[in-house]
Parts: sequence; C-alpha cells; structure tokens
Amino acid sequence: MKFIGAHVSASGGLFNAPLNARDIGASAFAMFTKNQRQWKASPLTADDIRAFKDSMKTCGYTAAQVLPHDSYLINLGNPDREKRKKSLGSFIHELERVSLLGLDRLNFHPGAYLDGDPEAALLFIAEGIDEALHAVEGVFAVIENTAGQGSALGRTFEEIAAIIEHVNQKERVGVCLDTCHAFAAGYDIRSREAYEETMSRFGNLIGFDKLMGMHLNDAKSTFESRVDRHNSLGKGNIGLEPFKFIMQDDRTDNIPLILETIVPELWPEEIAVLKEMAKNE
Repeated sequence: MKFIGAHVSASGGLFNAPLNARDIGASAFAMFTKNQRQWKASPLTADDIRAFKDSMKTCGYTAAQVLPHDSYLINLGNPDREKRKKSLGSFIHELERVSLLGLDRLNFHPGAYLDGDPEAALLFIAEGIDEALHAVEGVFAVIENTAGQGSALGRTFEEIAAIIEHVNQKERVGVCLDTCHAFAAGYDIRSREAYEETMSRFGNLIGFDKLMGMHLNDAKSTFESRVDRHNSLGKGNIGLEPFKFIMQDDRTDNIPLILETIVPELWPEEIAVLKEMAKNE
C-alpha cells in the first residue's frame, strides 16, 4: 500500500496536522512538532498529546503514516563542542516530543562540517545519533539525503552509509530519500534505467530495509547542481514520469511518501495524480 501525503501545517495546535492532511486527501503526512526555526518550544501538555492522538484516530492515521521533521537549526556535525551539545540537546528534545505523541520516527538532515573536516563531522553525527537514541526509546532516527549545498553532509549514499556504519544502534536508524536532493546531488531518476540504477546503488550501499520515508519533489535546480530548490510535480527538471516509477515500485510500499512541493494549493491534485499512478502499477 502506498501512503501518500504532504508536509502539512500544525498551526493552531498539533491536532490540526492530521485534520489538514485528511482535508487534502492524504494517506500520510509530515509535520513539525515545534517551530522549526527556534531552539525552544513550550512543553507538550497532556491536553496537547490527547488532542493529537484523538485527531490521529479520528482521521485514521497510524504512526507508520507520519514522518515528523526536526528543526533546521540542529547540526550534529558542528565542530564546536558547545554548539554541537546544544544541537544534541535539541535533537533529543524533538525525539521525546515524537515519542510523547505516539509516533515512531524523526526525519532530520545529518548536518554540515563547517570547518573543512567532513570525516570528523560524520563521526560526530553518528555519535550524536547514538546518544540521542540511548536517551529516547521507541523512535527511529531517519537520516535525509541532502543536495550537498555548501558543506552539508549526506549528499552521497556513501556518506549516509558511513554515518550508519558508525552508529551502534543501527537497527534504529532509517533513511528518507528526497528526490529533488538526490537529483541535485547527481543521482538521475529521469528514465526507467536511471531510476533503477540509482535505487540499486541505494540498496547496495544502504539497504531498502532502511528506507523509512521519501520526499517527492520536482526540482528547479539542475542535475548535479548541488542546489536545493524544489518545484511542483512535473514543473521542474525531473519531470512527472519518474514519480510513476516510484509509485509502481513495491520497495516504496508502507512508508510515508511526502510532498514538499512549492504550491500547497496543488497538493490535493498532486496527491490524486500519485494515487492514480499507484493504481496502475
């Protein structure tokens, strides 16, 4: 089964996220559990948690259909010890929020090396993941591939595999594959052959048992540009056809397939198109 949705707003209360997802015809959704551009957040109250869980039940969603995303401020690869410690504390806090809400995964960008030492940063990221997983039970840390803009790590499947390799609790680490980021990083999916080659590389280096979500985005950025610029499906340099490959691939069953395309008003239409593609597999 395909779980298809979008990154919806939780404005006005986290309980609104499932409602907003249902309103656009989504069978999955992503959300922030706090303001993604601020370090601090008010603690979740018992009423907040109850309202969210009630909304999930009312709308018919399970944890397997939800892919929460952490703050953009977090950088587990920061070479500055105190700043890295601050990021780790925030990451643990976000894992705790996810757990309290009854969800089971947290999607995050691995981080950036900043000082010209990517190998050290990969180790810092792995160490941070381990510390966070030790602090919070029952939640998977889901690494998102990046376009490789600036000093961002996670551009290549090799870098993601290296992070996982150095995590002791590997069984609690997953991966979210973003189509725009992959394309901008140099992984082509525009033809059936290119798609199969890219997915084969992912399977060989990381493994499909680690695939716990996807972001389905077309790209304003060009191939191998290392620039992260999303576009609406079929409006960018990837085109619409590759999303049919994803919808017809049983390796993407039963994980959240999330739109982060740039025109939210088009999400109901895009979801309907993806559902139609999935029916014709």
